[in-house]
Amino acid sequence: MAKGKQLRRRSHLALKGSVLVKCTHCTKMIMPHQVCKFCGFYKGREVLNILAKELKKREKRTTQQGK
Repeated sequence: MAKGKQLRRRSHLALKGSVLVKCTHCTKMIMPHQVCKFCGFYKGREVLNILAKELKKREKRTTQQGK
């Protein structure tokens, strides 16, 4: 009896699959209500400049390697 009650109590703790939607700009699958990490667009507007971010990362890497 106790084991059945325990399992019923934990029945709502099961993991649920994540919901993904297509980005309206690049059509990659992303989480809803999130800025697309591939193109930087949200609701049809560019929110993040991904190219500038990538260039900054590369520049930082090259300066660290030069030290």
